[in-house]
Amino acid sequence: MTNQDLLNIAQEFGTPVYVYEADSIKTQYEKLKTSFGEQTKFFYACKSLTNINILKYVEKLGANLDCVSINEVKLGLKAGFTPERILFTPNCVDLAEIEEAMAEKVHINIDNISILEQFGNKFGNSYPIFIRINPHIFAGGNYKISTGHIDSKFGISIHQLRHIERVMKTTGVNVEGLHMHTGSEIKDPDVFLQGLEIMFELSENFPNLKYIDMGSGFKVPYKKDEMETDVKSLGKKVEKAVSKFKKETGKDFELWFEPGKYLVSKSGHFLVKSNVIKQTTATVFVGVNSGFNHLIRPMFYDSYHIIENLSNPKGPERIYTVVGNICETDTFAWDRKLHEVRESDVLVFRNAGAYGFEMSSNFNSRLKPAEVLFLDGKAHLIRKREEFDDLLKNQIEVL
Repeated sequence: MTNQDLLNIAQEFGTPVYVYEADSIKTQYEKLKTSFGEQTKFFYACKSLTNINILKYVEKLGANLDCVSINEVKLGLKAGFTPERILFTPNCVDLAEIEEAMAEKVHINIDNISILEQFGNKFGNSYPIFIRINPHIFAGGNYKISTGHIDSKFGISIHQLRHIERVMKTTGVNVEGLHMHTGSEIKDPDVFLQGLEIMFELSENFPNLKYIDMGSGFKVPYKKDEMETDVKSLGKKVEKAVSKFKKETGKDFELWFEPGKYLVSKSGHFLVKSNVIKQTTATVFVGVNSGFNHLIRPMFYDSYHIIENLSNPKGPERIYTVVGNICETDTFAWDRKLHEVRESDVLVFRNAGAYGFEMSSNFNSRLKPAEVLFLDGKAHLIRKREEFDDLLKNQIEVL
């Protein structure tokens, strides 16, 4: 997809608009498939982007689905994923939501002792489960997206293994899978190998184990000097470790990973229009027709997105601070070098496919943007831009 394609989309569908490039998703998925062995399966972590068209496209590529809410499970089923291709990994939900997922016959992943005991006492060994382990490994690019450290709310601590064993013994609960996820944006691939060794050690305590799920966290380059996780090299190291373990123990497991951002981040382009150029005593602001109500990552995670001026790509470079139109501080980029920005120019935020639209809101009673899928050389509208009536749709007037 070219910059001219993006300008055409901005012209046809207006801004702000999220654009997803299907070929990019396919390329990322094929990298994974060719880098790991046949016993490795990939479950798309759909919390990163759940548009039904994206789910259908990922399903057709052959991927499975990782869900963290019952509604993601339902979306996955609607998109064509069969139950055995869906893993449900909720956090801090009650047993009722677990039971709702059981009714759909998907894989269930339990991440706390309380629910494990409730589940075991009610269902015994009648429905096999996964257990999410907290390995106490600090990993990830930002504390807010690190999930395997000692203070994390996610998973059952490896130091509570004896408690898990007591629940298994007293209730007969059948554990067929072990799961861990240490965080997002993992820069050191050896973290996966460290986690795998922990899983190998734990496996001795689960006689019915069939699956080991390593979560994900593959690094996505947001800056020009950053490197993407070398999944080919990691795949070789993982296969070597698995082969060694199998030879030494005779045990054989199916290995799972849960790429989300890795699959869709690069595919996403967020298009906005510059509303005003505002000179102050300290800086020059580019005020655009969006804000953290559409793309919260820079304010929430201090994340970096490459920003380019599509309308004036050869203009002289100047330094700008790019901000939104929200009545809060909603700075997208500080002191960023851009080709001269004029009012009404179209800017693009790169690597905006993951956790962009998915985390959007109606703050300030602003409307959510449209979404477009660029597939087979053509732009398809896959979500309409909200209209004013959408703000009132679920409100009940009593006055």
